[in-house]
Amino acid sequence: MNWDQIKGKWTQFKGKAKEQWGDLTDDDLDRAEGKRDQLAGRVQERYGIAKEEAERQVDEWLQRL
Repeated sequence: MNWDQIKGKWTQFKGKAKEQWGDLTDDDLDRAEGKRDQLAGRVQERYGIAKEEAERQVDEWLQRL
């Protein structure tokens, strides 16, 4: 799975992202629009973690899809 595929099917993947990061709002996920950097930024902001940690979590999530 790559980010082009995720962007194309973002509405399907929003639910899976919400399962992974329950603190993300629907608005957060709508704004991310399937973009990796936007999703990592929202995770970083909501969970108060470092940028590198948020990116690591997003990459791990992608690998599990």
